[in-house]
Amino acid sequence: MTDDLLDRPIVHALLADGTTVRIRPALPGDHEQLQGFYEEMSPENLRLRFFAASRRSAAMAADRACAPARPGYRSLVAETDGRVIGLAEYDTGSEPGDGEKGEGEKGAAEISIAVADGLHHRGVGTLLVEHLVSAARAEGITTFTADALSENHEMLRLFADLGLRVSRRFEGPEVRCTIRLDQDDAYLSAVEARGRAADVASLIPLLRPDAVAVVGAGRTPGSVGRAIVHHLRTGGFTRRLFAVNPSVTSVLGVPSHPSVAALPRTPDLVIVAVPAAAVAAVADECGRAGVRALVVVTAGLDHAQAQSLLDACRSYGMRLVGPNCLGVANTDPELSLDATFAAEHPRPGTAGVAVQSGGVGIAVLDGLSRLGVGVSSFASLGDKFDVSGNDMLQWWESDGRTDLALLHLESFGNPRAFSRTARRVTRRIPVLTVDAGRTEAGRKAAASHTAAAATRTMTRGALFTQAGITATRSVGELLETAALFHSQPLPEGSRVGIVTNAGGAGVLVADACAEAGLALPPFTPATIDDLLAVLPDGAAVGNPIDATAAVSEEQLTECVDRLTRCVGIDAVIVALVPTAVAAATGDDLVRAVTAAPGRRARPVLAVRLEQDRAVRLLPAADGGTVPSYGEPQAAARALAHAAERAAWLARPAGAVPGLDDVETARARTLVAEYLAAHPDGGWLDPRTCADLLACYSVPQIPWAWAESEDEAVLAADRLRGFDGRVVMKAHWPGLLHKSQQRAIHLDLRGDAQVRAAYRDLETRFAGLMTGVVLQPLAARGTELFAGVVQDEVFGPLVLFGLGGTATEALADHAARLAPLTDRDVHELIVSPRCAPLLLGAQSGSPVDLGELEQLLLRLSRMAADLPQLAEADFNPVLATPDAATVLDARIRLVPRHPQDPYLRRLR
Repeated sequence: MTDDLLDRPIVHALLADGTTVRIRPALPGDHEQLQGFYEEMSPENLRLRFFAASRRSAAMAADRACAPARPGYRSLVAETDGRVIGLAEYDTGSEPGDGEKGEGEKGAAEISIAVADGLHHRGVGTLLVEHLVSAARAEGITTFTADALSENHEMLRLFADLGLRVSRRFEGPEVRCTIRLDQDDAYLSAVEARGRAADVASLIPLLRPDAVAVVGAGRTPGSVGRAIVHHLRTGGFTRRLFAVNPSVTSVLGVPSHPSVAALPRTPDLVIVAVPAAAVAAVADECGRAGVRALVVVTAGLDHAQAQSLLDACRSYGMRLVGPNCLGVANTDPELSLDATFAAEHPRPGTAGVAVQSGGVGIAVLDGLSRLGVGVSSFASLGDKFDVSGNDMLQWWESDGRTDLALLHLESFGNPRAFSRTARRVTRRIPVLTVDAGRTEAGRKAAASHTAAAATRTMTRGALFTQAGITATRSVGELLETAALFHSQPLPEGSRVGIVTNAGGAGVLVADACAEAGLALPPFTPATIDDLLAVLPDGAAVGNPIDATAAVSEEQLTECVDRLTRCVGIDAVIVALVPTAVAAATGDDLVRAVTAAPGRRARPVLAVRLEQDRAVRLLPAADGGTVPSYGEPQAAARALAHAAERAAWLARPAGAVPGLDDVETARARTLVAEYLAAHPDGGWLDPRTCADLLACYSVPQIPWAWAESEDEAVLAADRLRGFDGRVVMKAHWPGLLHKSQQRAIHLDLRGDAQVRAAYRDLETRFAGLMTGVVLQPLAARGTELFAGVVQDEVFGPLVLFGLGGTATEALADHAARLAPLTDRDVHELIVSPRCAPLLLGAQSGSPVDLGELEQLLLRLSRMAADLPQLAEADFNPVLATPDAATVLDARIRLVPRHPQDPYLRRLR
């Protein structure tokens, strides 16, 4: 159900202790319960809420909250187990006919909050206020005000800790609080911190349970439930373990009980391995028994069964992994939880792993175990009804054991929240992913396999780039990169020194490095002399260094040591092939690579062409490890990822800049008026398009609209003051590509040419054309493209690149997700291949990058403010040494209700 005014669905969210509450609008049918909610309060809490302990206040408050909906008033309740535990309201004081109120009055609302006795300090009030803030912003409210008694320290602390700007004015025993509702980074960070603490608390029953039950374990060998019981037993689970099966008394020595309700204690976690038709009933039984988390490994649930499962989890406050998953694991030796049916137990270690595909999960677990990296915790998310990659990132961030995060996600539920979380987490630990669903075939496979639509390559790439996530193209590349991140320091740059005992192997590595975007700088004469002093006669010190087959273990060790100290080298790759010379002398050249990596400040990698393709970690003399690759390309790819991560960490985090001369309220009014007249949406006409761009101060070339030949002449006369020449563009609804339709005339001089151009367009497009746009002929400059597409999953994606008529053919574009930070907009400009032109390459003058950044930031702000903006194309944007100006703009609107991507709520 939804509230007709807010169009906000009922949502579930987490309190500070990890329990689930339901947040919804107050309804007329809540009157009796709300009155009881207040009447059950202590006299002291009533006094703090109403400034008096009168019981009449309870009835009056219930009357107000449950009255018929009216403009300017909103009320939200928080409830658990069908009981209201909190109420929050705001009221602008508006009444029908209040249209004459001033702008300041329209933007303010009075707020009040009440929380049931015994439930304070659990975040109920704060969560309700966050949801009210989101609703108020959507209604154009910019400020909350609240009156509180100065002794009401809890309420004053709630306001102060929101992360919003709060001012106080003391008036006798009362305090007048004014709260600005700006959604800046400080507020989002505060919401994130509260959400992170609640999320981690909610995952404790799932990943650190004191008791586990497996429902569906039986006698049948090979059954999933039995396999999970076997893994829990043989994995050494240190807490209570039960099986649930009415047909047996024990499963593999584990006591079995007829039902969850019959268990001697309520388990924190239940693994559900029953047929699809029985899953919802098991979930309901678990909820009634007080279970806090479910892992549903069952696959094949239809829509009704899936909805019933999720409804049960939400109603009873259970976190859910799955359905259609492999299970979960936590290798903490104090717990040793392996609730999976993988072939082997995961090796304890420091990598956190979350995957959607069980098959990929098995491959990653096996690879990490083989490498010796091991796993801290693992979650196979399956169809991802609830627990997501975002949840797991926050768990690893706080568990004290994880130093590497590996993800394989085929879909994203809330990518903007995921991006903020990943940006924060990846500053502390590397986050690696496999970019699944890059091709159309891959996207179709992802959708059928996980019942979720995968997103486009460019959009995913923007998400990963902005968040600092290392995106690989396969599970093999994921493991190759993880091995390097686990064992070696990050390089300071992308300059590589190569040394080999066989010239051909060095050439292969050099080619692989060049293809991966790494640099092979030449050595200085001093470095060459320094290296030749330790190498055998005949060695050639270029880059690569051919140490020849005669090189000894001692010589190679010293050469590698000196290379790692060499100024201008950021990493060293040692390419080795087995030779009879080394065998005859007893030299083990691999020991030169693993001699003492701890004393080497730069990363060292080995390439051994005789090795199979899988990466290995070679044990080193000092207890560390060195990655060894069987293919040069694998080593180069991993090193390139490490260099990219180092560069990302070295850059400042970036912030969304504030913009002057932005009229968001007027823009929203324009959009609402257009959609009221065009309920299905559509492309804006030139005048409405220009008005919308003016709300964001987007620079546009002067223009005029004409609907007749005479009007066109008059408009041209007004515009000729700029240059003397004008451009005429035809317009009709749905016209997108004017050049392809030959619906444009350039370089028009004099009235006669203007009249002839108008008559030509009017004749060729009779019955279509509704008018023409006239503009002065633009000066020379670089033609660029800027645009936005509103992705249904990821939100607005800002694109930038080379413009003009060839923009689609050349496809020289980069993309970033809005809202853009100052760092994002800089990278967006320098990423396309045309970037050197903007900096003055080929003897040209550099364009005004500051104005170009401002244009992109304003486009980003418009897209973030207006979810109804489906597409915007600025093509061309003319960039010159002193300006960046939109010459042609198209904007398409669609009816779409705003959804706050940062509002705390469960999926």
